[in-house]
Order: sequence, then C-alpha cells, then structure tokens
Amino acid sequence: CFSDLSSGINAEYGAHTHPVFCLQVVGTQNAHNLISIATDGKLCSWSLDMLSQPQDQLELQQKNRIVAVTSMSFALGEVNSFLVGSEEGVLFSCSRHGNKAGINDAFEGHHGPVTGIDFNKAVGQGDFSHLFISSSTDWTVKLWSNKISKPLHSFENATDYVFDAKWSPVHPAVFATVDAMGRLDIWNINSDTEIPVVSVQTNARSAINRLQWSTNGREIHVGDCDGKVFVYEVKEKLASPRSEEWQRLSDTLNELQQQATETPIAV
Repeated sequence: CFSDLSSGINAEYGAHTHPVFCLQVVGTQNAHNLISIATDGKLCSWSLDMLSQPQDQLELQQKNRIVAVTSMSFALGEVNSFLVGSEEGVLFSCSRHGNKAGINDAFEGHHGPVTGIDFNKAVGQGDFSHLFISSSTDWTVKLWSNKISKPLHSFENATDYVFDAKWSPVHPAVFATVDAMGRLDIWNINSDTEIPVVSVQTNARSAINRLQWSTNGREIHVGDCDGKVFVYEVKEKLASPRSEEWQRLSDTLNELQQQATETPIAV
C-alpha cells in the first residue's frame, strides 16, 4: 500500500475526493489493473496506460453508510475478492464484480483504525491463503481466517500504534510489523505467539509507518514519517523455510482455534 495524504486523484473525473491510502496492482503481466482506495469509500480501477480517469468505480457502503477505508489487500492471484480495513476498526470482505459486488462480510475485533492488512501469500505444501493479519492503532496485530468472523489470535506485544503488518512471501508462519516507536518486529508463530523472534529498534527518529518484504523474503524495507527508508537483512532460517513449516503451521492454527472454540480449522 502507498499512503498519499493529498486531496485525492483526478476528482474532476469522479475519482477520489478524500486521501488515497492504498494502491495495488492486480492481475497478470499481460492483463492487470491498478486498484486505488480512499477514505471516501471509493474503489477505483485504473489502466496503467490511461491514468487520466478510472475505468471502473465501486462505492463501499455498510448499512447505507460510506466505509472510510484505510487499508486493503488482495490474496495471491485474486482480482475480484479483497479485504479492506476501516477507520472504525472493522475489516470487510468485498468483491469488485458480480452479484455480490461491494461489501460481503464484516470482521470485528479491533478498537481503533485498521492501519494495515495482508493475506498470507507463501506457496508450499499447504494452502494458507485464507489467513490474513491486520494492524491497528489499538496497539495490536490480529490473526484471522476468512472462514471465521472473530480473530484467531491477538498479538499484544506493542507499546504504541502498530502502523503496518506484512507476511513473509516465502515462510508461511512469519510476518513483520512496524510501530510508532520506530520498532521493527519479526514474528514466527510456529515458534512463539506471544513475543517476536526478532525485535529491532531502527535508526528512525520518527514512527515507522510502512514495511515491504523483498520478493525472496531476504530483506525488509521500512519507511518512516520523515521520508527515510531503511533496509534490513532477514536471517537465513526465516528466509528459507523448511518443508515441515507448513505442517507446523497447520498444527499451530489448530491449537489457537482449540483455545478459542475447541474446534479445529479445516486446512
């Protein structure tokens, strides 16, 4: 996602009129669109060959109220279904097209604006594309499955606003978070669900508000509120998962779900 607190994009063409919080390219190399979303509740689909006006628009409403969207994520390879987080702290599953275009389901659990949201995209011996994480100004990160409306687990190690959370692109159980204290945390939920396996106080003099993994999972790039970007190398054992990590994650999820409902997740 890209945070752009400007007045909007091409409002004269009926596009955004509020701050644009997220941009994401979806589709294939030969057929793709740029998706933008803002706190005006509008989702716009753009052609990269013509950015003067959007090709399609969708207004996200819940109970006849505009949803002020602050974060967005599409699952790997998905172009229609997506998730958004809102200023109210609620997450919504949505569709761009079809009979169910718009908001479909709600996920409640945060007590502050949702600052980041990300689907699990690691490819391996199990399918965990139903998992996603969210960060919030309520100082927590939450683990979810799109099969269940309540969080599977709440990570509450932070001592300030958590501004972003992203899964490793290669390890199914690893994700990273950044917060207003300038801290970068890396979690491996196969090892521990209470404290991060790596915690780094960055050189940033202000809040870290965005992070991005390299495609090979060996680096994490973080950006702060002063416009600086820092690059950190990821340890080999976190960047090169063993084959058993997928089964271990399945076991971890079952344990978390049993703690809450005593009913295992079907993976």
